[in-house]
Amino acid sequence: MIFVGGSPLFSSSSSSQGSENLQALLEHPVLISATDSFKAIPERKISVPEGSGLEGSTQIKHVYIFQREYATVDPALVELVGTDEATTCVGLVIRNQKTGMTSVAHMDSPEIVDFGLAQMLSLVADPRLDAELDVHLIGGYEDTSCEHCSGISVSDRHIEPEGYSFPLCSKIVEVLHKRQEIFHIQTLCILGHNTRRDSDGNTYPIFNGFVVETSTGSVKPATFDRSSRCPDEIVRRIRVTVSCGDPSWNGKLLETYDTHIDRFQIAPCSWVPYWRRHAFILQKLSDPEILLKCSTSPYAEGPDFVDNERRVFDYLIQHPNWKDTFPMRKPRIFHRSADGGWIKC
Repeated sequence: MIFVGGSPLFSSSSSSQGSENLQALLEHPVLISATDSFKAIPERKISVPEGSGLEGSTQIKHVYIFQREYATVDPALVELVGTDEATTCVGLVIRNQKTGMTSVAHMDSPEIVDFGLAQMLSLVADPRLDAELDVHLIGGYEDTSCEHCSGISVSDRHIEPEGYSFPLCSKIVEVLHKRQEIFHIQTLCILGHNTRRDSDGNTYPIFNGFVVETSTGSVKPATFDRSSRCPDEIVRRIRVTVSCGDPSWNGKLLETYDTHIDRFQIAPCSWVPYWRRHAFILQKLSDPEILLKCSTSPYAEGPDFVDNERRVFDYLIQHPNWKDTFPMRKPRIFHRSADGGWIKC
């Protein structure tokens, strides 16, 4: 059930489609005001300070989420949780008002929303209690006009008629509405509310990321640099790339983090030798060609997108057998160090 401003937005028996409910939310004055307030917050830049790991130095205990991942964190163990690099993707926050338990996901496809929400809620919503859950949706933009950018024609790449963001946002709203839990929508910085236009009318997202302060539930725009997108950055990026070919992850968010003991537990993902050949081919492409081949929003990506993709290609070329990365199909484990960083076990 979806609530806005303390009141249910739709009747529990309503059979309206996700797209209709989404439009009602986008036009709701309470959420328009909340979005304007969110946009006025200065963007926070998250970075691991140089010298971290030295005696006496500490860093903020944070958990970073990559695309198609989720993590549920305990405010007693983690100070910040967030994600970035979202263009057509949507970041979803669900926080229990009573316990402060907070789950964050980086949704990239309507196909993972049903099961993905169940994964998020498994540790946030106690079935024995009538939990009140705060929800924030940030990311996605009006991406349907991207085929006109830079003179690239529709025939040069696959374009979804509705774009990628709108079907994803519609599905999220549809599933939230159908579930029995009480979801209080607090922030809705998506689609038109998260779109800017250049002088030629081309569209781009205003925000690509956010961070949640777990003690208060405050959500702020944020970017993370490479030092803070940890641990195991490249392997986690590869999981996003190859998980579509691993049937064990069909329709699911990627398991990443152990809530109870504050450690990263990078669940295994397999890939076939084809990926090595494919990586060889992609590595030979120019930077603009990689953007067109590997992104749903090639003109809205960050400046390090191509470099990140090339590092993924290099790893797949050097490690064609997934069992070298996940021996005996066991997860890769990282414990929190005394200074707040991560140590591989």
